[in-house]
Amino acid sequence: MLKLYVIRHAETEWNAQQRMQGWKDSPLTEAGRKHATLLHDRLRTIPFTAVYCSPSDRTKETAQIVLGQRDVPLYFDERLREIHLGHWEGKTIAEIAQMDERNHYHFYHEPDAYKPSVGETFFDVQHRAVAAIHHIAENHSNGHILVVTHGVVIRTLLVYWKQQTMAELWKNSRVYGTSVTIASFNDKQWGVECESDISHLESELTHL
Repeated sequence: MLKLYVIRHAETEWNAQQRMQGWKDSPLTEAGRKHATLLHDRLRTIPFTAVYCSPSDRTKETAQIVLGQRDVPLYFDERLREIHLGHWEGKTIAEIAQMDERNHYHFYHEPDAYKPSVGETFFDVQHRAVAAIHHIAENHSNGHILVVTHGVVIRTLLVYWKQQTMAELWKNSRVYGTSVTIASFNDKQWGVECESDISHLESELTHL
């Protein structure tokens, strides 16, 4: 059986400022690096045979901290990159609500109706993210694979794995930084064993 350990990157400076990142980037915060180190400790006994990672700097740094000194093949896949948010990138959620009220509403309340003039829809993200995990399944029939990606990517994958509609995108568990979602594949179908788990952050929960 194949198991994917799908994690969201650790907290960044823009996360802390409630700024949308998308394809842009910002460095991990001190808290983010600490959380990634705690995840490293949690996953240290999992025998990963490969790592698939978004090419964003925040996912690369998270992957490096989680892996530590392990010598595991690391592959960067553009299909695991965060949703492209066009003119929203670098702006705060409050600023976006003022400058693009209709799309802001669709983004958070009617995700199936979100259609920006520049950037990607949630369907676009899901299409490439599902292609990425199928690629992984084709290349690894069994074992444990670490996937380091982004919040929206993980949410669209959960919708796919749980056979939900895109309208239900925000109804699943909140995807915290360094959260772990475990999906298994048995050659026929996918199953979610663990969804957005942050048990390694128990000592930190009061700060989240």
